[in-house]
Amino acid sequence: MSFLASSCAAPPSSPPQLLIGEPAVSEALKHAQTGDPNAQNQLGIHYSEGRGLPQNYLEAKDWFKKAADQGHAGAQVNLGTLYSLGQGAPYSDHMALFWFQKAVEQRNALAFAKLGMMYERGRGVPQSLVEAHMWYSLSAAYGEKRAVESRDTIATRMTRSQITESEERAKKWTPTRP
Repeated sequence: MSFLASSCAAPPSSPPQLLIGEPAVSEALKHAQTGDPNAQNQLGIHYSEGRGLPQNYLEAKDWFKKAADQGHAGAQVNLGTLYSLGQGAPYSDHMALFWFQKAVEQRNALAFAKLGMMYERGRGVPQSLVEAHMWYSLSAAYGEKRAVESRDTIATRMTRSQITESEERAKKWTPTRP
């Protein structure tokens, strides 16, 4: 899975070096500079993946942060991912969890999966297969197909009562913010 992030630093004052044949990047840059969170997230993806721009995780983090601060759930997941990988941001499970949880509050399918992974591996939280299974189940329910495999894999290491507990928690889950 590839996920991106953003930082608080301002973008460079000189225009980015575009790669040949990438008008989508020029368009995204134009809209991102006007404060459009969708364009900011997209520009962060371009930087993170090196599509149309030289790969630059610091720039990716900056653009994801701008969008994440405006409540863009995808950018929040991308920013959390950069923190979880230590790419363009200091490695920080705490910050990764912070941004994943913000996106979960908006019912972002990928954010549920990211929290599942954090609980499965005990990264920044106590390791809990019950919690991991619950988050993967919610992710799958919200459309993240890859979460089904993760959920089913950890279920093989759980008792029937743990699975039942996880399923009950998933049914009762609601965001803390409406």
